[in-house]
Amino acid sequence: MATQLRTPEDVRSQVSEEEWEVRVNLAAAYRLVAHYGWDDLIFTHLSARVPGPEHHFLINPYNLMFEEITASSLVKIDTEGHPVMETPYMTNPAGFTIHSAIHMAREDAHAVLHLHTPYGQAVSAMDEGLLPHTQTAMIAKHNVAYHDYEGIATDLEERERLVNDLGEKHAMILRNHGTLTVGETVADAFLRMYFLERACEAQVYMLSVGRENLNTPPQGTEEKVAQQSSPDNMKMVSESLAWPALLRKLDRIDPGFRN
Repeated sequence: MATQLRTPEDVRSQVSEEEWEVRVNLAAAYRLVAHYGWDDLIFTHLSARVPGPEHHFLINPYNLMFEEITASSLVKIDTEGHPVMETPYMTNPAGFTIHSAIHMAREDAHAVLHLHTPYGQAVSAMDEGLLPHTQTAMIAKHNVAYHDYEGIATDLEERERLVNDLGEKHAMILRNHGTLTVGETVADAFLRMYFLERACEAQVYMLSVGRENLNTPPQGTEEKVAQQSSPDNMKMVSESLAWPALLRKLDRIDPGFRN
């Protein structure tokens, strides 16, 4: 039987305007992940911190496809992944292991995105990790950390190691697993993921022609691009330029994510 959805009014009337805005943005991120073909059936997660003093977060219902997710259907959970607000949906507490570690350790980690795309997984399985041979890779690479694979992320003890490996960076390649980004906003985390995923895709294509045919950028170029793509610049571009345009794109395709 199909799950009965609560009406948007039921949820919106129970949350603050600040939380509702985060819900709309996070639902948009789920829809965009599906639009760009980055989803993995119902698996992987995107999460966001709920504004306020409580340590509460928003995450997807475990049984919905990403293109089905709306602002109202997002589940509000605690640090262990358990719902703190009545919901008709099931959740996957184990899936929040990675997210909870980063949300709790980094005050600036208001949004955490984690994907299992073929290109991200391919680069995560390469010894050298992300190579600086494209502009997109250079935008992402200076802010990428690495974490070795420890199995499916159900072990709470892994949280400390995840946090230590991420440090102060805003992106991570989970070895033999996938990609992850964090941001002060959903918009910030999404744009970082866009650059990281595009860089991984380009790397898979460029390596298909053989390492001997690659052109290495001139010395100092990678460092210059790192300065040009500083956290402040990334935040400005994501929140003021890219994210509003992406929301308009979604509204043209299907504005149902706002419900």
